[in-house]
Amino acid sequence: MGELRTGGRILVDNLVAQGTDRIFTVPGESFLAVLDALHDTPSIEVVVCRQEGGVGFMACADGKLTGRPGVAFVTRGPGATNASIGVHVAMQDSLPMILFVGDVARGDRDREAFQEIDFGQMFGPLCKKVLRIDRAERIPEYTARAYATAMSGRPGPVVVVLPEDMLLDEVEAVDRPRVVAPLQAPDLGDLAILQDLFRDAKAPLAIVGGAGWSSDAGAAFGAWAERTGVPVTAGFRRQDSIPNSSPAWAGNLGYGPNAKLVQRVKDADLLLVLGARLGEATTDGYALITPDHPGQKLVHVHPDPEELNSVYRADLAICAGMTAFAEMLDAVEVSFESEAHADWLDWSAPKPREGARLDLGQCVLAMREAMPADTIICNGAGNFSGWWHRYWRYEGYGTQLAPTAGAMGFGVPAAVAACLRRPEQKVVAVAGDGDFLMNGQELATAVAYGCDLLVIVVDNGWYGTIRMHQEREYPGRVSGTQLHNPDFAALARAFGGWAETVETTEEFAPALARALAQEGVKLLHLKTDVEQISPAVTISQLRAR
Repeated sequence: MGELRTGGRILVDNLVAQGTDRIFTVPGESFLAVLDALHDTPSIEVVVCRQEGGVGFMACADGKLTGRPGVAFVTRGPGATNASIGVHVAMQDSLPMILFVGDVARGDRDREAFQEIDFGQMFGPLCKKVLRIDRAERIPEYTARAYATAMSGRPGPVVVVLPEDMLLDEVEAVDRPRVVAPLQAPDLGDLAILQDLFRDAKAPLAIVGGAGWSSDAGAAFGAWAERTGVPVTAGFRRQDSIPNSSPAWAGNLGYGPNAKLVQRVKDADLLLVLGARLGEATTDGYALITPDHPGQKLVHVHPDPEELNSVYRADLAICAGMTAFAEMLDAVEVSFESEAHADWLDWSAPKPREGARLDLGQCVLAMREAMPADTIICNGAGNFSGWWHRYWRYEGYGTQLAPTAGAMGFGVPAAVAACLRRPEQKVVAVAGDGDFLMNGQELATAVAYGCDLLVIVVDNGWYGTIRMHQEREYPGRVSGTQLHNPDFAALARAFGGWAETVETTEEFAPALARALAQEGVKLLHLKTDVEQISPAVTISQLRAR
């Protein structure tokens, strides 16, 4: 007879087998058996968070940085509903993630037991698959399936439901070995067709970043683009897909892009799209590039066959992994000349802004001059992020952690995950005042785990993005968007961090220098004027329109 183990012990043993070295959690009584097994498993670090939304976002960020699923554990009911935001972000961002949810006992199902939810119905539309484990001996099978599903094709989240009594069962089980994502190389015939399309093109353009992207993909594709002269742009919040210092880099699509880049996309006769879904933000509401794109040839390369031709008609659809495709592009020999990088350099150079007491463009410039090129910038949602999207220069994959799903509260939890995963790099969380208070409590987690982290809170006293839309649609009729904020610097000190308040442009660079000289968590509270509502427009200009 083989060794008997509890379900909790089997699960943890199989997490170890899959290479898991860190999980993020808010503990719950529904998975005490797992927590007990983790007590004797020093190879897995347990990061205890302060709210399940932070748990989900940390797992998302960890999944991007490692290429393997970020792992989260939460309890049923409130824990699962709080964590659902992370699942949604992982899905829209095509990031590998596994959310384990402790559930009611098997014998209590369908009675609306304490905190009971039908997780198949709840999470079904939000993730790639919902798995439920009712037999402890099948835990290795389900764990391996969760990892395989999260990483294969278009990466994304998997939810695994764990009845609490199942985790107590003592059974024999056969552990599964580590799962790796299958390699997907492009067909050589497709590369020959691609060569012909490029030979006929006069103004090609590449749009990169998304499902299955990696540092290796960025290095290989960037080298090909530099050699051939094909300009490269990135989808919304995929600006770290290739180093922005590359002469092939043309800038980013999404909200507030360079007008010259927008025109370049319109003028392109061949679009090579790698990894991107060409979502609403990247395509400006499916209008910059339309699903039928008349007058343009579209080559769509994606690791998931279900994405190809699902929204955008592809003249050539290639199902392949990003790295495998990029490394085989050497077979495609072309030569073009473009001013796209020069256009981006000019657009991304912040000019002093008249009337701004605290000029965020100049603050970003000061950060560029003071911080390493491979600094990891983490942000949630809000107009504040536009200054960093435009003026920061991302230098390689994993240096931008920002939700394409547009979720607020992502920046601080993502920065905690980045600090733990890449302690050798500088990490900055950039947050608006509304954004920060969605998950600012994770500063407690950052302090508890010794994170070396800089937080920049941009405080204009408003939900700025909505105020901007409000002024555009209903000028002067302000409703429901003003905020009453705490002293963010005092709040950071209460958590055990170092903090200063900055109110003018001239104060920023010296304060940044003092912050960078500190160890641990430090916060700069930037008090800005809501008049400067975005990098491109003021409220007065919006009303004048």
